Amino acid sequence: MTQTSNRLLDEVAKLMTDAAGAAQGLRQEAEGLMRAQAEKMLAGMDVVKREEFEVVKAMAEKARAENERLAGLVVALEARLAALETQGR
Repeated sequence: MTQTSNRLLDEVAKLMTDAAGAAQGLRQEAEGLMRAQAEKMLAGMDVVKREEFEVVKAMAEKARAENERLAGLVVALEARLAALETQGR
């Protein structure tokens, strides 16, 4: 009886291992299908990739800094012009 029990337990263990492997494969396949579907949906939308967003963000920050620099320059030039106009009178 001991040998029959061991054989039976071996078969049950093998079945459980096979079932676990099959479940793992099914899970991976389901994840792959879901990922593909999500990518397909995102491709259909007008969504920007993170890298592109970061590039445009950096460009906007640079443009903002340049605008602030130029605004300061305009203020300084206007003050200088006003001083020159005052001296000319």
